Amino acid sequence: MEYRQLGNSGLQVPVLSFGTATFGGGTEFFKAWGSTQLDEATRMVDLCLDAGLNFFDTANVYSRGMSEEILGAALEGRRDKALISTKATFKMGDGPNDFGSSRFHLVKSCEDSLRRLKTDYIDIYFMHGFDARTPVEETLSALNDLVQSGKVRYIGCSNFSGWHLMKALSVSERYGWAKYVVHQAYYSLLSREFEWELMPLGMDQHVSTMVWSPLSAGRLGGKYRRENPMPADSRIAQGGGEGPQIPEEYWYGIVDVLDQLAEETGKTVAQVALNWVLQRPTVCNVIVGARNEEQLKQNLGAIGWNLTTEQVKRLDAASDRETTYPYWHQRKSPHLGLVPELYK
Repeated sequence: MEYRQLGNSGLQVPVLSFGTATFGGGTEFFKAWGSTQLDEATRMVDLCLDAGLNFFDTANVYSRGMSEEILGAALEGRRDKALISTKATFKMGDGPNDFGSSRFHLVKSCEDSLRRLKTDYIDIYFMHGFDARTPVEETLSALNDLVQSGKVRYIGCSNFSGWHLMKALSVSERYGWAKYVVHQAYYSLLSREFEWELMPLGMDQHVSTMVWSPLSAGRLGGKYRRENPMPADSRIAQGGGEGPQIPEEYWYGIVDVLDQLAEETGKTVAQVALNWVLQRPTVCNVIVGARNEEQLKQNLGAIGWNLTTEQVKRLDAASDRETTYPYWHQRKSPHLGLVPELYK
């Protein structure tokens, strides 16, 4: 297993982590993702650890805490062999303080997650989204206190805009508080908007990227193409997908190139798509999920090899899209350094 440094920290993390949003299936939304229970979850955790994948990602909102509970039970007795990340911010109850990034909610959420995970500390604690109602200073002060208390080792954010992240980094620096060292972001061959602003920010500020949905909710898993379109009972059709609609011709054009590269490399379409993400700037970790052991084993085959530079360029060209302002204007002058190296 390859390890990479997590942002501007000393922590080394494996390039793959296992996402446990499929554990539990305790709400209608997450049933569409999966409903893995403890016995199968424990077998998957065993497979991960045997392969050197010791990083497990969850969130309090996944099946209203069931994912954390199952992960905690599956890791019982071997917590010291694992890295765990979890998240807070989204709604966990019907009260006015049962969501957001206030000190009140974060302290309670952290204590609840620790209890469900059966652990004394969380390795990486993510803000699952940006809370515009709460002052950034309050959120970061509370997170710094959790770090100082030993309940949290490192902090990260997810689904932030560029200015959200930059403001947070500035506030942390001003007060000498713990900084976000990693941003968890939606990114794949089908969704490259992350490259427009957040990737250059990460490069400049040494904030690593953990990628979620690298296969675009299964669209790049190898099942779907022109001659085999997505069925009505698929995860996405059942409400288990994320992000905007994707034009089919654009999607299938990328799959055409993935098919070619899978044949050239002897790998699967999913493995090629994951390997492309792993070669992108700032990416230190890619979250892979699985509904069953076979899917997990296939995802583990995405590492230990690399696409060639020429193969990467073919995927870049197939997945390139027109950007919005001001990014299309900035791409006209790549020599000014406003865009990532991959556009130069």
